[in-house]
Amino acid sequence: MRQPFTETSGIARHWGFEDLAANGPVQRLTLFTGVPVCLVTGYAETRELLAHPDVVRSPLDGPHRDTMMDDLINRTERHMLGANPPDHTRLRKLVTAAFTRRRIDALEPRIREIAAGLLDEMASAGDPVDLVNAYSYPLPITVICELIGIPAVRREDFRQWSSVFVNASMHTAEEYIEATTLMLDFVHELITQKQAAPTDDLLSGLIAARDGGDRLSEDELTSMIFLLLAAGHETTVSLITNGVHALLRHPDQLELLKAEPYRLPAAVEELLRYDGPLQAAIPYISQAPIEIAGTRIEAGEVIVFALLPANRDPRKVERPDELDITRPDSAHLAFGHGIHHCLGAPLARLEGRIALGMLFERFPGLRLAEPDRDPLRTPGLLMNAIRELPVHL
Repeated sequence: MRQPFTETSGIARHWGFEDLAANGPVQRLTLFTGVPVCLVTGYAETRELLAHPDVVRSPLDGPHRDTMMDDLINRTERHMLGANPPDHTRLRKLVTAAFTRRRIDALEPRIREIAAGLLDEMASAGDPVDLVNAYSYPLPITVICELIGIPAVRREDFRQWSSVFVNASMHTAEEYIEATTLMLDFVHELITQKQAAPTDDLLSGLIAARDGGDRLSEDELTSMIFLLLAAGHETTVSLITNGVHALLRHPDQLELLKAEPYRLPAAVEELLRYDGPLQAAIPYISQAPIEIAGTRIEAGEVIVFALLPANRDPRKVERPDELDITRPDSAHLAFGHGIHHCLGAPLARLEGRIALGMLFERFPGLRLAEPDRDPLRTPGLLMNAIRELPVHL
């Protein structure tokens, strides 16, 4: 059976999820990876289960985990996304102390400066321009690397490594382990440098973070940087690219946004709902039997939350397949829910607002170079990423 996760067409992907959702909001399915799971496609069911105390992250659900050495596992999985209470509570408290709203808000002038420079480069580039490589990718990778304290000369390396991490199910174990080892070796070197000579960046803040006498261990530091680099830009790349693509496919909504730019924050929320950056959340596991939507999830079953259909659940959203930036409440699950709700959501929203606002202000006539083609998307369990998006300025 062909599954939406492996579709390279965005249209086919959304249709495939719609077909699956028609079977019920909770159902059993064997993934393309061969793993049997409970697939959750309903909005209410996703919210309920993500907040359920018996639904937890499992250390057994990572791709290629059975081939990784214990040292690699310890250095990549000691972060909030892979932890459950009380470890999760402790880690999130320490990281939140460094990842403050003040630090994020202070980034706005620099994000605008980076975006302006990229738009200048686009203006002088050949036509058409690939929006992904020219704008959607370099903006968030520059921001997260500067935030953490990663030298500019290593950013292309991080792009290649993180692409392997977030699309792990589509890579071999050898490719995954090689990328992991290279990245971890560099992060270890960087931590050593920051411990000796702290600077005003997030990594130095994480090293210095304290909660009483508690602090992050080196494995926890390494795992957090590993997570922030992978999750901290790949999702924002897709937020920007998918958002631009959706607006260009809906010229009435784009014209409304250009005429009434105050709608930009609401537009970003609607774009996250309509075609978000993630197909699914990282898998969870049930610790005890759970009855929901007429289905009994047994203890030990793997649960996959399909975020794309949950965000288009007609029981929650009127006209779910329509893009409408005037919706009074574009409730969505693009950043998850519950204790694992994305800590970087404020940064992603800020980058999305700046990226979209400045792009259409600079190039009001922006249009798709291939309007009759559905751009290719990356197959895999997690990401809903457009590979390239050629545009005319």
